[in-house]
Amino acid sequence: MTVISQVILQADDELRYPSSGELKSIKEFLKTGEQRTRIAATLSENEKKIVQEATKKLWQKRPDFIAPGGNAYGDKQRALCIRDFGWYLRLITYGVLAGDKGPIEKIGLIGVREMYNSLGVPVPGMVEAINCLKQASLDLLGAEDAAAAAPYFNYIIQAMS
Repeated sequence: MTVISQVILQADDELRYPSSGELKSIKEFLKTGEQRTRIAATLSENEKKIVQEATKKLWQKRPDFIAPGGNAYGDKQRALCIRDFGWYLRLITYGVLAGDKGPIEKIGLIGVREMYNSLGVPVPGMVEAINCLKQASLDLLGAEDAAAAAPYFNYIIQAMS
């Protein structure tokens, strides 16, 4: 939920107008709108490049994942892994656009550990995969935008850890 939605819902629940502090938080949120949309656009426009680079880094770090017996061994398993990279990158853009980690939590993290455990996918391997995705993504952003985007990747990493 965005800052704006939170302020409106809270004020409405209390039958009052938004406070000056709440209006200030909305003003700050709106100030970062251009940066948030720029980050989301860069990530979405470069999805294939980011996913390819993240995949390459992951296979270099963990060749056992694509070796016989590994969780990404074979075309089907590898394709599922790559699909997940794109899915997590999309979640990141939702969080960045909202300026809030709520969409990431609601759409993508509830039950993620249990799901991967039930599928036999090692969660530490997914953490490493998200780290590779983070690095490939942040490499395309300027320092200020990378600093703004990093916490959303870290949130997913922390939730999986």
